[in-house]
Amino acid sequence: MGLFLWLLFVVAVIVWLTVRMNLHPFLALLFGAILMGFLARLEIAVLAGALADGFGNTLRSIGIVIAAGAIIGEYLDRSGGAKVLANKILSLVGEKNSPISMSFTGYIVSIPVFCDSGFIVLSALNKAIAKRAGISLAVLAVALASGLYATHVFVPPTPGPLAAAATLGADVGWVLILGLLVSVPVMIAALIFATRYCSRFEISFDHEELTAETPSHSPSFFLALIPILAPILLIALKSIAQLGSLPFGEGWFYNTLLFLGDPIMALLFGVMLAFLMVKGGQKRIQNEWLEEALRKAGIIILITGAGGAFGSVLRETDLGLFAAGFAEIGGLGVLIPFLIAAFLKTAQGSSTVAIITAAAITAPLLAPLGLDSVLGKALTVLAVGAGSLTVSHVNDSYFWVVAKFSEMDTSTALRTHTIATLIMGITGLLTIQILAWVIL
Repeated sequence: MGLFLWLLFVVAVIVWLTVRMNLHPFLALLFGAILMGFLARLEIAVLAGALADGFGNTLRSIGIVIAAGAIIGEYLDRSGGAKVLANKILSLVGEKNSPISMSFTGYIVSIPVFCDSGFIVLSALNKAIAKRAGISLAVLAVALASGLYATHVFVPPTPGPLAAAATLGADVGWVLILGLLVSVPVMIAALIFATRYCSRFEISFDHEELTAETPSHSPSFFLALIPILAPILLIALKSIAQLGSLPFGEGWFYNTLLFLGDPIMALLFGVMLAFLMVKGGQKRIQNEWLEEALRKAGIIILITGAGGAFGSVLRETDLGLFAAGFAEIGGLGVLIPFLIAAFLKTAQGSSTVAIITAAAITAPLLAPLGLDSVLGKALTVLAVGAGSLTVSHVNDSYFWVVAKFSEMDTSTALRTHTIATLIMGITGLLTIQILAWVIL
């Protein structure tokens, strides 16, 4: 019990360092790991080794994947591909159903693009549709924000689920397949809330120079979609190929899927496809796009590595013994990682930091919680993701992106966006719990 109380203290210190002292999460997680090692009375050599091994092993599996995903996202953003996707989906469903189109656009765009960047890119389009279709901007803002958020926390290659999968030893392919399954009802629940409740909020905004048109140099719909779709299909097919029944046999096709379906190879293939989005004069500034993508990726990679180091230190302690009491709750084990992530999210604001830290804390608890199987680990990643949705409020940068780029005041944002994230988190937990009862 004493070790668990020390863990609560260390988590509180990490939150205090990031929120009150404005210390970067990379350092806060490393300092927290060192403090936990001292409080658990680990030998200095063991502590140092755990820090190095945890950091290195985590980045070995996902460092390149995060960088490649960031490059695809940057190309989709800078080339105008995100707006191409949005306009195509809008043309298919019609302006009367624009909340559906914006939510689904966000759902697709956020797989490679960070959710805050995706919202900024598509916010002008949101306003143009609100003006043209006579729909409350609050409805479209919540629809877009929730679509972006759904895949941001559930579907690789976004950094949070990738980092959690690496920390928990989960198969990325199964996280992707189950993440797509869980994220759909989560998105739909928020969409229903947006259309049924948020329409009562009227937001005044500047109508000048708003356009839903895409630049002439933008890629085609196919070229914008294929860098996102191809890696997802390859990773999913690899996991299916490795099922016990060997549905694709063991010949050349099976071996090809094992190679191309590896997350590193799949994302690098996606990068090659992203290069096809570049046209004309854009080719001269590709290096700028790459440098910006790698800058964004570098920050996430360092935080992810620090989270891996924290988890490695926790595994060296006897924390798993304390969790043995949780074994009696069986199928309800997914509730524990959800609550840990929800506490961290609400306390410090960042979904990615909440996912990484919660995964590190949960790793020693997998066996006692009955979640140490292949599918159990994948569901744990998703439970952590659902918790990291719950809730987005004033200490979350995404909250302010949604509020400011939709010209909402704080009260309106709290009554729309924040409540939507609560609904998303609870819907996610219920969906994951049902899956746990069925497949575990």
